[in-house]
Amino acid sequence: QVQLVESGGGLVQAGGSLRLSCAASGRTFNPYAMGWFRQAPGKEREFVAAITWSGGTTVYADSVKGRFTISRDNAKNTVYLQMNSLKSEDTAVYLCAGRTSSGNYYTTRNYSLWGQGTQVTVSS
Repeated sequence: QVQLVESGGGLVQAGGSLRLSCAASGRTFNPYAMGWFRQAPGKEREFVAAITWSGGTTVYADSVKGRFTISRDNAKNTVYLQMNSLKSEDTAVYLCAGRTSSGNYYTTRNYSLWGQGTQVTVSS
């Protein structure tokens, strides 16, 4: 069974940067794409970014375009989320997710594998 483990969260001042990692462990890992979502207290889980595992196609939510960059290292079975120019509204638990098919990147139901999440807190 494959497990996803996020790391790299923490407390940062507004305008600062963080780099999140999501490492897959377990049996052979071969997703179609990987995504990052976030969930703030009292809010629904929202899409942040996604990347295809083979071609490196990337998709971003409008709220993070130009500030966040998603990347992957196939050899390490790891996905990264570089977050720059952080704002207080970026505060949330960030979760990575894996999917085995194409389609809408924005909906949570298209992802079958989820990590536990890592907390990101941006102070203003």
